[in-house]
Amino acid sequence: MNPNTFTMLPGRGLLGVGGGDAIEFLQNLVSNDVEQVGADTSVYGLLLTAQGKFLHDFFIARLDERTLVLDCESDRLEDLERRLTLYRLRSDVTLTNFSDTYSVAAAFGDGALAALGLSTDPGNTVTIGDGIAMTDPRLGAMGARIIMPVADLPGVLTDLGFQQDDGAAYHAMRLSHGVPDSSADIAVDKGFPLESGLDHLNAIDFTKGCYVGQELTARTHYRGTIRKRLYRVDVDGPTPPPGSPVTLGDKPAGDMRSGQDGIAMAMLRLEYVAQSKETGEAFTAGDARLTAVAQEWFGEDAAADSP
Repeated sequence: MNPNTFTMLPGRGLLGVGGGDAIEFLQNLVSNDVEQVGADTSVYGLLLTAQGKFLHDFFIARLDERTLVLDCESDRLEDLERRLTLYRLRSDVTLTNFSDTYSVAAAFGDGALAALGLSTDPGNTVTIGDGIAMTDPRLGAMGARIIMPVADLPGVLTDLGFQQDDGAAYHAMRLSHGVPDSSADIAVDKGFPLESGLDHLNAIDFTKGCYVGQELTARTHYRGTIRKRLYRVDVDGPTPPPGSPVTLGDKPAGDMRSGQDGIAMAMLRLEYVAQSKETGEAFTAGDARLTAVAQEWFGEDAAADSP
């Protein structure tokens, strides 16, 4: 049994989007269907460049009847706000930084969702105290995310029987599922969302219509033209730091992203993943040997890519 655990996420910030045009405004910009967001539903979405490259990812939830909130990277919140402001024009939209008044936590463990009154359906959302809890919109196996006033959050979760972790257990769980951690794993203004499997993590609605970067994202999806992919890798040896080059034999095969304690993420060229699978040869990075492990949430793609 894995005990119910929560981790405060100080690396997350909260940007409120209010006003009468808030839903329409975001619907025209981000990759997911913002019209789904309500008292019982939250979504995961992306802001892309016009060329379909990754800029920001965030969770979109309804904080109250008047305000949507974007759970985003705290040290990049100002950049996200600046970019949204450029699109606001004459729309009835207000942008407010709630990071000083609300906090974000992740809660996980065998009974975590049940303890919070959540289902396993990604994005399922309930009210908890003066905040909200949601089943992680990317993947139910990631547990829950909680947004709540700063002074309340730890105490409420402790009263529900959760024990607090310093973050190591949360990131170990995330890495075990091969789920990317925003810009720590996805190159800003360089990476394409399908290379990081974000379509399999419910970040993209291919039926909603236009948004920034939609044309290239849809074309890549329907033509299946990606040449590299973000993988979980099991590490035999010291975990290489982010940015370390990955090789297969003497061939450049990719680079390292986030990692800890023998498990990491790496962007790998698909041709070399296939070669490693066929020959049994391991990837290397620094003094470590790496084995690519296809994420289960890739579905049929996982079976095709698994070494």
